[in-house]
Amino acid sequence: MNDKINQAKACTECGICMDFCPTYQITGEPLFSPMHRIETAIKVSEGEEISPLMLESIYNCPKCMQCETVCPSGIKVVEIIHGAREELVQRGLAPSEKHNKKIEEILEKGNAVSGDPERRLDWLPEEFPKHESDTLLYLGCLPSYLVKDAATSTYVVLKKLGLDFMILKDEGCCGIYIYESGRRDLASEYFQKNVERFKALGIKKIIVPCSGCLKCFKYFYPDILGETEFAVHHAVETIYDLLKEKPDVLKKVERTVTYHDSCRVTRGEGLAEEPREILRLCGTEVREIERNKEEGTCCGAGGGIRSVYPKLSLEIATSLLKTMNTESVVTACPFCAFNLYFASRRKRLEKNLIYITKIVQDSLR
Repeated sequence: MNDKINQAKACTECGICMDFCPTYQITGEPLFSPMHRIETAIKVSEGEEISPLMLESIYNCPKCMQCETVCPSGIKVVEIIHGAREELVQRGLAPSEKHNKKIEEILEKGNAVSGDPERRLDWLPEEFPKHESDTLLYLGCLPSYLVKDAATSTYVVLKKLGLDFMILKDEGCCGIYIYESGRRDLASEYFQKNVERFKALGIKKIIVPCSGCLKCFKYFYPDILGETEFAVHHAVETIYDLLKEKPDVLKKVERTVTYHDSCRVTRGEGLAEEPREILRLCGTEVREIERNKEEGTCCGAGGGIRSVYPKLSLEIATSLLKTMNTESVVTACPFCAFNLYFASRRKRLEKNLIYITKIVQDSLR
């Protein structure tokens, strides 16, 4: 934490980040901006008294990294915020009751959305394939229960493209929410169990349609456990590579969409052109909003804030949707797809949210 705090103290308070932070832009509350969150993180590390609003500011950050793309000092704000969450847990000030309830649900049901484990495979378009492979398609909680088109279409597309992979009946949860809450101790136990299971199955590669699972497996597991023995890839990355080898499997289906850049896919992984190229190969015209690609605007669902601060998450999503002038919106993140769909329905914005692999599935010959 000391290295993070030394970096935090390098902030020059230029205020550039405030023009890009979704929580500050929506609320107008200075404490809910990166610049002031950094100040709060320093106070947390030094054991100072923290007000309820300051505590909220550390936990309502969606960790979207928008501030990091514009910070002239190169400050890793997200790492500082997460360090503050872990420190608050150590001090007994967090996580909140809402966080703890969600964590209990994950431990009890094996998913982060209160889904019935017996219905986890309802999305599967065929009988469960009893097939072993060293490549695991790990669907994740949201695709399995709430954004089922993402699970179905990813499965169908990868199978059509000839990828050898397996899936799990009792997949469980990657555990990202536990980590995001600052419960490093519990996350360590949870992550270790998953790693041991993957090792026993001989898994060498994990492919995920969920950007939350991607972030968790690729970065959070090593943060806590050290180097892992499996590689992690987003489905977009895998499909892009496969389509370069088999472009003839697609037919062009004309449609016009706005592509929404997920924070964890675009800023986190640098996958900006690949999804757009996939859409073009499918015959799709891609419209852009003013802030796109590496400067794309957060949907408001990340960092664990949607379940704890739903109103804030809704307002961020609504503000984003109002910048889009097409009926159809495509994204490569099920968190974004679900949150934007919810906002569209709640605010009657009449947007059709589509997970990107559904476009590919519709274009398969």
